[in-house]
Amino acid sequence: MKTFDPARTWRGLACAAMLAATPLVPVLADAPTTAPAAADAPFVRPDVAAYLKKTAAQPLPPFTAQVIAQIRKMPPSAMPSRDLPVGQIAVAKDLEMPGPAGPIKLRLYDARAQRGPGPVLVFYHGGGFILGSIDTHAALAAEIARKLDVPVVSVEYRLAPESPWPAAPDDGEAAARWVAANGKALGRDATGLILSGDSAGGNLTLIVAAALRDKPAAVPVIMQVPIYPATDFTGDYASDHLFGNGYGLDKSSTALFRQHYAADPKSLRASPLLGDLKRLPPTVLVTAGLDPLRDQGRAYAAKLIEAGVPTTYYEGKGLVHGFATFRKDIPSAQQDTENFLALAKTVLGEVEKK
Repeated sequence: MKTFDPARTWRGLACAAMLAATPLVPVLADAPTTAPAAADAPFVRPDVAAYLKKTAAQPLPPFTAQVIAQIRKMPPSAMPSRDLPVGQIAVAKDLEMPGPAGPIKLRLYDARAQRGPGPVLVFYHGGGFILGSIDTHAALAAEIARKLDVPVVSVEYRLAPESPWPAAPDDGEAAARWVAANGKALGRDATGLILSGDSAGGNLTLIVAAALRDKPAAVPVIMQVPIYPATDFTGDYASDHLFGNGYGLDKSSTALFRQHYAADPKSLRASPLLGDLKRLPPTVLVTAGLDPLRDQGRAYAAKLIEAGVPTTYYEGKGLVHGFATFRKDIPSAQQDTENFLALAKTVLGEVEKK
């Protein structure tokens, strides 16, 4: 009889052109070449294929409430990572803010020890709304801080099943508003907000951006960078079927995530694609070519452009969902992460000139 290994389960879960307001032109990453595949087979990079083979050899138990509870008991130091180390960063400071249902933990990252007023990025980690933390996504948050040269505030929002929807968007919005208004507590005065997150965090990015458009915070949202986001809980997309099994984010796991999260699929605070996207901030939207969520991301980018929002779209060819936090196990993903952050840096420069 197989026993439950929470460390192995966490490792498995951890697996998830330029500025334009004209027709959508994906920026596709150059990928390592490999032998020609069958005509109907998608392109898979060699290091991605090795990663998928490795994870397939370690099948995961269903993400029941009991399994999640056992993972919750693991200390951060026991959480194996598929990502690179955090690396050199001048500031990595834990903070706390009042939230809708109690204190919310934050972590400030900055490549500079001191900094004058400027944009501050609010980051929401991925994990299917049930897992993930400021610890599991520390390396990506620090990389964003270095590459964009902005302070990054990572948010420890509430998770399901203990705190189902709309706890996560409630906390996400509260955190963005707090960062906008509390420069003294941060030691970083925000002149504007950048919102970003991966997967579930990408979903929160889009939801919070719309909320702050409709009811502004102390400073405006000047850019959003959703990374392979969930955008539509109601739709049925081709990529769901093409990549729903054997590419890291399987249908069975996704179904359990949604069951625990218990969101209203038709609500704009779950499915931001269904809303009015006019007057949203300039956007850099990232997808992965082998991701079940890919087509949701494409649809959102296309609708942004139709709404007149300056939009940059980047798709990592031959990559799977979660690639920006799998850079140790999928080395080629580091270049893609640098690529989309370079695009974001360019867009930010254009925004700051205005």
